[in-house]
Amino acid sequence: MNTCTEETAILAEHLSRSFGSLPAVEDLSLCVNRGEIYGLVGPDGAGKTTTLRMLAGLLDPSGGRARVAGCDLPEQGADVKTHLAYMSQRFGLYPDLTVDENINFYADLYGMSRGERAVRLEELLDFSNMRPFRNRQAAKLSGGMKQKLQLICALIHTPEVLLLDEPTNGVDPVSRRDFWRILYRMLKGGVAILVTTAYLDEAERCNRIGLMDRGRILVQDSPEKVRQSMPMNLLALRSGQPRQACRILRRDLADAVSVDLFGNSIHIVCRDLDQTIGMASTLLEKEKISIDEIRRIPPSLEDVFVNTIAAPRQDDPGSMSVKVTAEPHPPEPSQDVEAVQVKDLTRRFGDFVAVDRLNLAVSSGEIFGFLGPNGAGKSTTIRMLCGLLSPSEGGGRVAGCDIVGQAEAIKQRIGYMSQKFSLYEDLTVAENIHFYGGIYGLEGRRLSERKAWAIRMAGLEGRENQPTRLLAGGWRQRLALACAILHRPPIVFLDEPTSGVDPLSRRRFWDLIYDMAGRGRTVFVTTHYMEEAEYCDRVAMIYRGRMIALGTPRELKNRLVDETILDVRCPRPQDLMDPLSAVEGIRDVALFGAGLHLKVDDADIAQRRIRRLTDGLNRSDVSVTRIDPTMEDVFVALIEKEDRHHGKEQ
Repeated sequence: MNTCTEETAILAEHLSRSFGSLPAVEDLSLCVNRGEIYGLVGPDGAGKTTTLRMLAGLLDPSGGRARVAGCDLPEQGADVKTHLAYMSQRFGLYPDLTVDENINFYADLYGMSRGERAVRLEELLDFSNMRPFRNRQAAKLSGGMKQKLQLICALIHTPEVLLLDEPTNGVDPVSRRDFWRILYRMLKGGVAILVTTAYLDEAERCNRIGLMDRGRILVQDSPEKVRQSMPMNLLALRSGQPRQACRILRRDLADAVSVDLFGNSIHIVCRDLDQTIGMASTLLEKEKISIDEIRRIPPSLEDVFVNTIAAPRQDDPGSMSVKVTAEPHPPEPSQDVEAVQVKDLTRRFGDFVAVDRLNLAVSSGEIFGFLGPNGAGKSTTIRMLCGLLSPSEGGGRVAGCDIVGQAEAIKQRIGYMSQKFSLYEDLTVAENIHFYGGIYGLEGRRLSERKAWAIRMAGLEGRENQPTRLLAGGWRQRLALACAILHRPPIVFLDEPTSGVDPLSRRRFWDLIYDMAGRGRTVFVTTHYMEEAEYCDRVAMIYRGRMIALGTPRELKNRLVDETILDVRCPRPQDLMDPLSAVEGIRDVALFGAGLHLKVDDADIAQRRIRRLTDGLNRSDVSVTRIDPTMEDVFVALIEKEDRHHGKEQ
């Protein structure tokens, strides 16, 4: 549904783009008005980036036309660049320049005076927590910090049109919340924003969204109307054994259209509610798995996304719905009960302490989540555990080997998947697998068997000779995992493996993780998706290089039992953020999906005061519910507590 007006700043009509015989975008039409944010969502390879590049004047369309900020494209491609800011997925940073030098370079490009940029820069440095790193070279930043620096560079001036291609990939939840506050302020200034995102909770915050697949927009409307477009029912089932329950229901629940883990619950899409509830209850009771709760819930955008995209792709050999392909033999179990054990692990870079006296033990067969904001020390820790970086102090053992004296032995006993998927993009799929097989000493029949398994596991049958750079993100992700575990190691380190990957690919990737853990393999994973933290057996949180929390997801949430959290749902929740922040007894207001989470002193008193406020604003469309804290609430609360403590120390 297009809602073009005189205020339209972005207009695309029947836009198409092909690369050779391959259509990337087909017959795409959309419009974005001034003061509006439009979210473009879809699986990897859907055509989102190609669309943005055409609208930025960087790529000529094969057909159709576009008009952006009053400029006709492609005829005025050079002129349009002065009216917009475009942030691509590829880092547009200069690695040899410092943070400050990169920002000032972009400010100069936009013709900003020193006075204009000063106020803006202070705001952006606060949102990103990049102030301590202003003099650090971009090349020496973590992946998430590079992403935040690029955001600062894109937002340093206020354009008429802002094009953002997955701007918050790899960015921690605290910074993502603050980033969206800035976007909303820009909307009030009349900026038209078109954003692609892999975070469906962010898509919930857009005025309108377009769900895109295979180059076409399947549906576009407000998030609420898109959610209502899901034709079937959705059940949420909670159990103390969610992974086991999900596996049983997927296998035996005939009435279900789909069964997926979603945070700490199982989402079941079905046609007949009562019949499905009865069958699910019977199946789990037979297996002696208790059900804490089962009820119908309204679908989220992620539910709509998964069920809209998954169905047409069931017969696609490269589909996001590729089934888990079990390994022909289980991995050799670790000889130690504790697969990872470190004591006082420390790493300094000059005067900067990246990891500060870390103590940690991870059991064999455990899925262990490692959380923390950008720059907290997660990747540095993993690199030390993998034998890629020597500790400054302290030590430990991984897979029975000393991390200081036996680094080479560790590399043969672990699998490591870095943030960049560890693949060689100029090699074909088969060449990458063969290369990694050689590194791990595989040859002959054993290598042939593992290569065949890796192709099946990644869902890449028929694409063996395709260059890796042409693969969509979900395919590259699974291929990188297959390469990392070709030699069947007992321990796998995954550093933000699902960053930037669409929700369906994330869910299928976690199926692979469960399969590995079920076969005795230890999985050590970092993530910024708080939903994924729910899937781990235990979770550790690191901040400023120090361990600040450790326990099961339930144990960490129980730490917030004294925190009272209200969930506020309404259209355009951003409009209520400032008024609610001024209400006595409300200590914090934060964006959360399509609504707001409030920390309050007393739920009953706060609800009465909120009702008086909304009645005075003639907002009868606001609902307020007390809820249990989520893992994102835990993450934010722990970081804020540490910041307060650090501030007192300073």
